[in-house]
Amino acid sequence: MSEVPMNEVPMSGGQMNRLPRARALLIATALLTPLTLAGSATGAPERPAAAAVAATGAVRANTLAGAQTGAQSCDPTKSLPPSSSDNGPAVSAIKKRGVLIAGVDQNNYHWGFRDPSTGQVEGFDIDIVRAIAQAILGDPNKVEFKMVPTADRIEAIKSGEVDLIARTMTITCDRLNDVAFSTVYFQAGQQVVVPKAAKAKSVDDALKGKTVCVSSSSTAQEQLGQNPRGTAAIKVVGNDLDCLVLMQLGQVDVTLTDNAIAVGQAAQDPTVQVIGPSITNEPYGVAMAKNAPDLVARVNQVLADYRQNGGWQASYDKWLANYLGPSGGPPPANYLP
Repeated sequence: MSEVPMNEVPMSGGQMNRLPRARALLIATALLTPLTLAGSATGAPERPAAAAVAATGAVRANTLAGAQTGAQSCDPTKSLPPSSSDNGPAVSAIKKRGVLIAGVDQNNYHWGFRDPSTGQVEGFDIDIVRAIAQAILGDPNKVEFKMVPTADRIEAIKSGEVDLIARTMTITCDRLNDVAFSTVYFQAGQQVVVPKAAKAKSVDDALKGKTVCVSSSSTAQEQLGQNPRGTAAIKVVGNDLDCLVLMQLGQVDVTLTDNAIAVGQAAQDPTVQVIGPSITNEPYGVAMAKNAPDLVARVNQVLADYRQNGGWQASYDKWLANYLGPSGGPPPANYLP
């Protein structure tokens, strides 16, 4: 396997749908500067909350880690009970700093992408980050967004570069060894993106004998490592949008990714299609440091309110309903005892 460095490119879905294929490819390979957008913060922010409380949160971190991963039968969907307290060390550090530092994507249409007409980062994940900022800081714009590649999500948390990651990140037992997660805020599953001309009828049909593209350190890469499903070769790249570009260039045959991401690729390029059904279960959560249980509990309260006050449904209807169809509502929260 080899990693292919690609330029990361966001694009407004409405504009991409109207572009001829050649022009879409040209835009998809354009160079963008790294994303660092602050809301109403001024000056360089202090280090993220996770790093600020590293010393004081060790005991509580061990408790959280044991609760989420200690059992032989891990249930990755369980998280800490919600709390509205802002007095814990991690939340207090964010309030003192005056800005939430969030790791996000800028290339994932519907979820985290930069609108080229406004320069603003938008999407379903971005709405969740803004809801967290509103709850903790009283302003949804008090956010510094940092673009974090798929393979760097866990390290960005562990190093204290960001307070949290909201980036279509699947909660897994392996990942719980390194970071903590909120309750599940979206349920996805892996499907394939293929050119319509390929005429594949199923996931296995699309993968057999083909060169398959996956993101580095993704659950799709893990899935094919466990079961190659007859693939001829696997190309590992930095981000999912890179796979779409490689398919347009004819360098790979198919992309394996979460269906929630796949529909965004199909919206950007009408010559490709998504084929299922899903072959995995991909529960998305907000990732945070294991030594910041107060932040985990606070985010879980935000998500509980977000489910109940219509925020989740409004965001789904805005970003996802046209591509994924009507929702059955947000996934229910599952808390640790």
